[in-house]
Amino acid sequence: MKTFHFCAIALCLFSVGNANATLPQKIVTASSPHVLLSGVIQKNNDASVKPQDDFYRYVNGTWIKTAEIPADRSSAGAFIDLREATIPQLHKITESLAKQRPKPGTDAQKIADLYSSFMDTAKIESLGLKPLAPEFAKIDALTNKAQLPEILAYMNSMSITAPFDFGVHQDNKDSTKYVLDIAQAGLGMPDRDYYLKDDDAKLKDTREKYQKHIEKMLTMAGDKSAAQSAASILALETELAKVQWTKVELRDPIKAYNKIEFSKLNELTPGFDWMPYLKTLGVHDKIDSVIVSQPTYLAALSKIMQDTPLETWKTYFKWHILSSAATQLPKAFNEESFSFYGTTLSGTPTQEIRWKRGVRLADASMGESLGRLYVEKHFPAQNKAKMEKLVSNLLLAYKQSIDTLDWMSPATKKEAQAKLATFMPKIGYPNKWKNYADLKITRGDALGNFRNARYFAGKFELNKLGKPIDRDEWGMTPQTVNAYYNPELNEIVFPAAILQAPFFDAKADDAVNYGAIGAVIGHEISHGFDDQGAQYDEKGNLRDWWTKEDHEKFAAKTAVLVKQYSGFSPLPGYFVNGELTLGENIADNSGVAIAYKAYKLSLGGKPAPVINGLTGDQRFFIGFAQVWRGKFREAAMIQRIKTDPHSPGEFRANGTLRNQPGFYEAFGVKEGDKMYLAPKDRVSIW
Repeated sequence: MKTFHFCAIALCLFSVGNANATLPQKIVTASSPHVLLSGVIQKNNDASVKPQDDFYRYVNGTWIKTAEIPADRSSAGAFIDLREATIPQLHKITESLAKQRPKPGTDAQKIADLYSSFMDTAKIESLGLKPLAPEFAKIDALTNKAQLPEILAYMNSMSITAPFDFGVHQDNKDSTKYVLDIAQAGLGMPDRDYYLKDDDAKLKDTREKYQKHIEKMLTMAGDKSAAQSAASILALETELAKVQWTKVELRDPIKAYNKIEFSKLNELTPGFDWMPYLKTLGVHDKIDSVIVSQPTYLAALSKIMQDTPLETWKTYFKWHILSSAATQLPKAFNEESFSFYGTTLSGTPTQEIRWKRGVRLADASMGESLGRLYVEKHFPAQNKAKMEKLVSNLLLAYKQSIDTLDWMSPATKKEAQAKLATFMPKIGYPNKWKNYADLKITRGDALGNFRNARYFAGKFELNKLGKPIDRDEWGMTPQTVNAYYNPELNEIVFPAAILQAPFFDAKADDAVNYGAIGAVIGHEISHGFDDQGAQYDEKGNLRDWWTKEDHEKFAAKTAVLVKQYSGFSPLPGYFVNGELTLGENIADNSGVAIAYKAYKLSLGGKPAPVINGLTGDQRFFIGFAQVWRGKFREAAMIQRIKTDPHSPGEFRANGTLRNQPGFYEAFGVKEGDKMYLAPKDRVSIW
């Protein structure tokens, strides 16, 4: 099952509200400063670095020099540290449930048994590969390619890698209905570049290690021709990679919207009958069309299917069944899987302790049920109340800013205000919790539970087809340290777990909170008006509501951003992809600009206090930069450059602030300083 990831602000990045909520009519003023902390993490600062030359290191330099990435992680930083801090909290909840042996059929029983089954390594070792026997038998039973649709439907329903996958979301041109979306998939490595870039020694080395990894896993599984099998799998995946769309091409929602009636779907893929696939998924009688995200890929895949021997497909399917189950299999398989996916791809030396993996499994499988307990214990009501004020102020700042934009025409401004007025904020946790009644979890069946959880997630999505849009649904759990904007619902969502320091500190002065979580809020709102989000109207439909001249002016501004960020190099020989990261770079620049305006408005015309020698404006920009502190292992950074639409933290901080007039004033940045950009070269969107 394909998960639709909407515009998000994290290493990837949110008040429960009303879909028709009106914008605030007055600003909420700042809190009393005399009892508040500065919010600046002074121990991380590096006074030897001039803020005018490298603001990121001025704010985070001591941390960068002294912090070490833990052996069981591929990175460290503000986001990661906060995410790691939630794991012991979830562990305590999970362990408590496991000790209670709760009533059968309850969520508590399911969480407890899911976790306990994963932790029962003796049982897992004793079973060996027996739990995979039924799935391997499905593949062995294939006698002709006409049976491929059913097996692909099975793979998709279990979230096992296959050449394409399905997703369910709102119809991009009729947001009142759910639609089935078919999209490219099928690779065992993160991106097509890992298969196709022969001029990159590191990627080439990873490719060779991937083939050896496949061979070793298949050998352990009893494949007597493992070397030949591994070579054929890599060759097949390479053919898939050749015809896949690039990450930049995938950013175009118009190009990806291709509605095709079931009766005409077979014409796109000669030799592949879609009806058995749709029947196996159980959706053939629920809808009469699908969205094909990448039609050229499916057409090319049809030929690859015809040209590839059935035995190769069977080997490919068996490999991905095995690989997908590795975390629930005996130690030898688990460790070999980590050796490639953890160490080779991300540079992580050591696998994290098993109880942490068990907690992550429970979180991934029953996240909202765990989240309900997490919120009760770890989300103070005052955090939500103060966050609601911040969101209200940011929305008002956007409302005022739209009216003053020199690049947007009155007609487009009217549409923009209409869209902003219907933004739906969600803060902390859902109004309505997910029902896990249909999820079957059996104590002692680690792999079965894992598969059942994946199947439940897919079925949950498919069951939406033909039903009204659920506007209360969340795409993230409360314990997720992240945030997102969903253009189809026109909503901004901020889970409880991100509402903690350094992003949000209820005891801190407003300046740092506006610079940190305020910029996150502004970031998410701006996604509604970036190069992708601006293509959706206030109802969540793809509709061009801009004038031709506004498009041209906006494109000219964003072209400068593409050039700026394409010049940043986090590793020798590797540069940020300015086109891939454009939407997030627009959101970073817009978010901090609007958060700054909202902060100034919140002061109500009064001067901000000076705390520890820092003005309010200075603390605002420090608050923004300190949330982006981070370190990555080389392999993890390469993977991020290839796949992540967000720029690395250093450039999210420095790259953004170089375009902010307020930053120049706050720190006296002038010509000759390394952070300086001439006014004509700065990008100001909001």
